Amino acid sequence: MHPPIDASIFKAYDIRGIVDRTLTAEAVRAIGAALGSEAAARGQREIAVGRDGRLSGPRLRDALTDGIRSAGIAVVDIGMVTTPMLYFSTFHLGTGSGVSITGSHNPPEYNGLKLVLAGAALYGEGLQKLRERIVAGDLVRASESGALRSADVTGAYIERIAGDVKLARKMKIAIDCGNGVAGAFAPRLFRALGCDVIELFCEVDGTFPNHHPDPAHPENLQDLIRCLRETDAELGLAFDGDGDRLGVVTKDGRIIWPDRQMMLFAQGVLAEVPGAEVIFDVKCSRKLAQVIRAHGGRPTMWRTGHSLIKAKLAETGAPLAGEMSGHIFFKHRWYGFDDGLYAGARLLELLSRTADPSGTLNALPDAVSTPELHVKTAEGENFTLVERLKREARFEGATEIITIDGVRVEYPDGFGLARPSNTTPVVVLRFEADDARGLERIQSDFRRALLAVKPDAKLPF
Repeated sequence: MHPPIDASIFKAYDIRGIVDRTLTAEAVRAIGAALGSEAAARGQREIAVGRDGRLSGPRLRDALTDGIRSAGIAVVDIGMVTTPMLYFSTFHLGTGSGVSITGSHNPPEYNGLKLVLAGAALYGEGLQKLRERIVAGDLVRASESGALRSADVTGAYIERIAGDVKLARKMKIAIDCGNGVAGAFAPRLFRALGCDVIELFCEVDGTFPNHHPDPAHPENLQDLIRCLRETDAELGLAFDGDGDRLGVVTKDGRIIWPDRQMMLFAQGVLAEVPGAEVIFDVKCSRKLAQVIRAHGGRPTMWRTGHSLIKAKLAETGAPLAGEMSGHIFFKHRWYGFDDGLYAGARLLELLSRTADPSGTLNALPDAVSTPELHVKTAEGENFTLVERLKREARFEGATEIITIDGVRVEYPDGFGLARPSNTTPVVVLRFEADDARGLERIQSDFRRALLAVKPDAKLPF
C-alpha cells in the first residue's frame, strides 16, 4: 500500500513540491505507478523520462522509473535534458508519452514533473485522476517489470533545428542560462546555427549560484544587459531553468517581453501561412491582436497556462501560440510544444535578415503597461473574489468585458485584467494604456471595483 500523498503537489499544469517534504521519492514512485497504469489503460507501451539539472533529479528519476515499470510499461531514460527535448523525444523515439523531472524556475529545494501521455499534456483533471488512482489503489501490478533502456536525443534535436532554421547572416549573441539545464545545449545549438556565442552561466548547477533562472523578472536579466553593454554582441537571449521559456534583451538594454516577441513571430508565420489563427493568453498586450489583424491573421485570446494554450493549439490547428510568461508554441515547421531554444532560433532567423536587430525589436508596437501585480488572498479566496468582480463590478467606459479567464476589461485606449492565479493564492493584475494618463484612469476604475468587493484588499497600485 502506498503511503498517503500530499495533495498540494498536484498543481493546475504540473506536479510540483519541495523535495523530501511534499514531493518525496515515495510520492514520485506512486505517481510513476499511476502513470504507468494510465498508460497501460490507453495502450501505451513505453514512456520517455528526462530530468533537468537539479540535485534531486537522479534520485527522483530512479523512483519514477521504478513506479512506471511496476505497471509493466517500458522506460527510455534520455538523461539530463531540457523539458522541450523531452517533448521532442516523444516524437523522435516514437513513445508518444514522456515525463520531464523539473522544478522549472523554482528555487533549488523544489522539483516536479511535467507529463505527456499519448501525445497530450496531462494537466488539471488528468493529474487529479492520477492522484485518485493512487488513493484508490487502482494500480496495475505487472508480473514482469517494464524494460529499461537509455537513449541520447541531443544530436538529433540539434540537427532537426539546424536543418530547418537558416540565418541570413552570422550573428554575435550573448546567452544567459542562469545555470539551468539549457546551458548544456544552447551554446552548441546556436553555434550550429552559425552564431558567435558569448556564454553567461551556462554551467549546469542545481544550486543556481548566480541568479534565479527566470527571465520573466527584470532583475534576472541584469547580467545579460551588462554583457550587451560591454561586448560587441548584438542581442541577448535568456532561458528559464528547464529551457521552455525565452527572454530577449536588445543591445540598448531593453527587455522585449513575450507579447512583443509574438508580434514578430506572428508577422513571420503569417507571411508563410496567410490568414492563419494566432493564439495568445489574456495577459498579452492589446497591440498584439492589432498586429495579427494588420498582417491578415486571426487573433484568438485564450486562458493563461502553458497546458491550456497547448490544448487550444491542438484543438484549432493554429500554427503559432504564445503567452506572456514566455512559453512560445510553434506548430509551423515544429511540433506545437513550447521550446525556448527553438523560439530563440526562429527569432534569430527573422532578425538575421536585418542589419539592426535591436532597432527592429524596439520598433515593435508598444504601450505603457505595468508588470504583473499580485493581490494576496486566503487560499481559494482569489477565485471567489474574481467571481464577485464578474457578477457585481461595473467598469466605466469599457468597450468589452472578457471573462474566459478572470475579468479582462477593454477600454478604447487600454485594458485592465484581474484573474485568479492557478498556482498561488493571489489575484493577478495587469494594466496597459496608450499613455500614462489612460493607465492611471484604468487603474482607478479597477481600484474602485476591487475595493467594492474586498474593502480590506492591500492593492499594489
